[in-house]
Amino acid sequence: MEHTEKIAFLGLGHMGAPMARRLLTAGHPLTVWNRTRARAEPLVAEGAALAGSPAGAVRDADVVITMLAGPDALTAVADAVAPELRPGTTWIEMSTVGPDAVRELAARLKDGVNLVDAPVTGSTDRAAEGTLGILAGGDTAAVDHVLARLGTVTRTGPPGSGAALKLVVNTAVIGGVGIVAEALRLAAALGLDGDTARDALRAGPLGGAVERAFADGVLFTTDLAVKDLRIATSATELPVTTTVLERLRRTTRHEPALSHADIAQAATHIIRTS
Repeated sequence: MEHTEKIAFLGLGHMGAPMARRLLTAGHPLTVWNRTRARAEPLVAEGAALAGSPAGAVRDADVVITMLAGPDALTAVADAVAPELRPGTTWIEMSTVGPDAVRELAARLKDGVNLVDAPVTGSTDRAAEGTLGILAGGDTAAVDHVLARLGTVTRTGPPGSGAALKLVVNTAVIGGVGIVAEALRLAAALGLDGDTARDALRAGPLGGAVERAFADGVLFTTDLAVKDLRIATSATELPVTTTVLERLRRTTRHEPALSHADIAQAATHIIRTS
């Protein structure tokens, strides 16, 4: 089926760029914007239109997709974008920002603008393949075909529920990585062979966390993990998660470069250092 909606994609980081490319390759008319212009240039070379501002990107759009770093970035973009949206436009918010940010965004939109919160599970490899998990809150009917280009949709309920479930999932994953790293640190302190301990953990209920703690070729940076845990711990009392959050913060203070590296590298640092 040919679709002629004009799509504006805002945020072309490690996840946004391959997601936008999926839509462009599928034939959707695409306008892109990114705070750092250089990140948009490969997509422009492939046929996307480049906007000089968020407002310019969405002015004629039927569908707006945001994939931004966090709540502050979303607020900054919303300041520029919300006044420009026409009734009938659907905004698909795919960043990991938490349900409060989604509710605040919904309150700013004009009547007739539909908001879908649809954060994703999976990393850069799955974004490129179009096999992301998409946790969608709100009415997706008008954009089901767009979301299908990016992955498999799980409908979670009303607006904000997708963002809430993504926060739950990320908190569990990041916490699991932290627990695995410290379990292997314990193994080293007890004189156990690291590979043997890792294999034993992999065979048990923490197997998925072990795989993520040693993943290669994907990218979920430690600073984003810290951002997600900060949002989670602001929602309710989470003593274990708070401990993992502080451990990651201490790790990046000790090794600042790890902030922008995959969380697996932070896990390795935790295993090896005090």
